[in-house]
Amino acid sequence: MAMPSIYRRVLPSPPAIDFASSEGKQLFMEATQGGTMEGFFKLISYFQTQSEPAYCGLATLAMVLNALSIDPGRKWKGPWRWFDESMLDCCEPLEKVKAKGISFGKVVCLAHCAGAKVEAFRTNQTSIDEFRKHVIACSTSDDRHVISSYNRATFKQTGTGHFSPIGGYHAGKDMALILDVARFKYPPHWVPLKLLWEAMDTVDDTSGFRRGFMLISRLQRPPALLYTLSCKHESWANIAKYLMEDVPVLLSSKNVKDVKDVLSIVFNSLPSKFLEFIKWVAEVRRTEEGGQSLSPEEQERLSIKGEILKQVQGTHLYKHVTDFLFTCCQGPQCLGQETEASLTDIAASVCCQGAGVLKGNSESSNGFCCGETLVHKIKSNGDMAPVTVVSGTVTNGLVEQKVDMLVPSSPKCLNSSGPELTDCIGMHPASNDVLTALLLALPPQTWSGIKDETLLQEINTLVSMDSLPTLLQEEIMHLRGQLNVLKRCKDDEVEEDLYAPSF
Repeated sequence: MAMPSIYRRVLPSPPAIDFASSEGKQLFMEATQGGTMEGFFKLISYFQTQSEPAYCGLATLAMVLNALSIDPGRKWKGPWRWFDESMLDCCEPLEKVKAKGISFGKVVCLAHCAGAKVEAFRTNQTSIDEFRKHVIACSTSDDRHVISSYNRATFKQTGTGHFSPIGGYHAGKDMALILDVARFKYPPHWVPLKLLWEAMDTVDDTSGFRRGFMLISRLQRPPALLYTLSCKHESWANIAKYLMEDVPVLLSSKNVKDVKDVLSIVFNSLPSKFLEFIKWVAEVRRTEEGGQSLSPEEQERLSIKGEILKQVQGTHLYKHVTDFLFTCCQGPQCLGQETEASLTDIAASVCCQGAGVLKGNSESSNGFCCGETLVHKIKSNGDMAPVTVVSGTVTNGLVEQKVDMLVPSSPKCLNSSGPELTDCIGMHPASNDVLTALLLALPPQTWSGIKDETLLQEINTLVSMDSLPTLLQEEIMHLRGQLNVLKRCKDDEVEEDLYAPSF
């Protein structure tokens, strides 16, 4: 029985002009000579086709994030950190996006959550002249890109709402180049900018708001280097709600007397799978890619991560958290049982994850087994102390692959002069470090309900950003921004408020 199917669509022209047509090529050459195709080359290097009919927003954002060389902070496949549609799930479940698409506000939310700088405008918040200025500015540089949300019907194309990046601008013709991510349907094409504005100046029936455009660029400060929030686990919304809403209520309803009481309230009621929510970012590589040495980039990143870890462990809050976890933490939801993980435990985990390198899928190790794990040190260049490396060997019976994880370590571990690493076990980022960073990232008003004024002053001093070193401040600011974005996504506030979260 024959199944109905469609092979592409004929691009309605006019109003659009096929990028690969003679006229389209001429427009490209003229725009290039005019200097308004500078952003095109980065975008075209990462141009991708949306993997699902309703994934235009996800594909567009992934393409732009990769073009800007923004590090996602988590793995895509194997050891590789790379933005893929499947990773953009912190503001809307992928199954829902697959079925119904995604709104303008949720794409803005995703961009914030991914660590980008975002300036978003609905058409009723700006003008066509301002839009043109932004398109020209982005087309004459390669460090900022425009994502457009528009209605295809304006161009006589099939379908309704769509997202795609703008790849360039022709000043003489006042035309914009749309790099359509639905390449199975339409090729890249030039359209009159005035008509593109009209296509954006339409109402999305699902949200009830007008469409628009957003400017995506890199943040001036670096993104999180050691810690990051993960939205992969389905419980992230409950955890975000607990931290941002429930903790302040609990603290205001209890008669807490000291810091230990405060930590008890926060930690003993944590939702399950809490440590799936905040993680430390590991450096993973194939052993043969590095051998017994570090690249300058690896050495720099590990040095910075080690300094952040040192700064976290140097806070007074860290001492309170560590004492509490090892002496007072009780109950199945408490994290005290998870703070003793050793590097040998991590080695086994890395070995299992390393099996995915052979398969091209970091989520599964089916068919593979861990033949060997090892914790050792390798020399670094310059004055940096030897680096702890967790190595694993995985095999599927036919081929073996050696995988290294480079471990950021505290100075106590780095300064160890002994040949054995037993004194370093537990000195890598652990639950007490991670929880300290997360407590520092909670909004200042979290603690305002504490009734005892002396205790409130002590807590405010412990979590104050003012006393933190600059590097740790940047790390905490990023985590705080991620928390704010997640709360807005959970509360569906992103459609009404497109502005960047306040840190």
